[in-house]
Amino acid sequence: MGWLRAAVLGANDGIVSTASLVLGVAAAHASGQNILIAGIAGLVAGSMSMAAGEYVSVHSQADSERAELEREHHELQTDVEGEHKELASIYVGRGLDPALARQVAEQLMAHDALDAHARDELGITEAFRAQPLQAAGASALSFAMGSALPLLVVALTPTAMLLPLVFATSLVFLAALGALAARAGGAKMGVGAMRITFWGALAMAITAGVGMLFGVSG
Repeated sequence: MGWLRAAVLGANDGIVSTASLVLGVAAAHASGQNILIAGIAGLVAGSMSMAAGEYVSVHSQADSERAELEREHHELQTDVEGEHKELASIYVGRGLDPALARQVAEQLMAHDALDAHARDELGITEAFRAQPLQAAGASALSFAMGSALPLLVVALTPTAMLLPLVFATSLVFLAALGALAARAGGAKMGVGAMRITFWGALAMAITAGVGMLFGVSG
């Protein structure tokens, strides 16, 4: 469920960022076409920013994992007995009897010593290895999908009604996604929905206020 929570949070970011941008531009009395263009630009820029940030972050994690595996590989070549004892002590700590722990350690190391230490000592498994490109793509896609929701409202709404409708529908989208993220994380859905809705409303209100200020000044 971790991937679902991350995707929902990315979509939340897309809604808040793009809706806030759209409301700010609309409040400055821009035309409907300019509002839509600004929103599309925000979607593209935000998606690329999310992808780049996630790629760098996850790539750093992958580099760290690779360094740990290389260090473990060296230790297995230079101190096999010590690594045997280290792995056995991990199993003892998890509740196995010492004799059984030594036997399990011997059998797992005979099968694949590096894999056994990576999984049980370092907590690195193939299923959860850092994958920078996958993370970057998922982050960009979830942000773009969230951004598309307020943009769809902009495309279908007359300019005169744009401010209230984008604000209201974005809050509905945020509440639904906030509840979904809370459920995925095992938290109370109502609390999750209210939290993201409050901060989303605040961000959109402030941005709209700035747009109005500059619109009046202009």
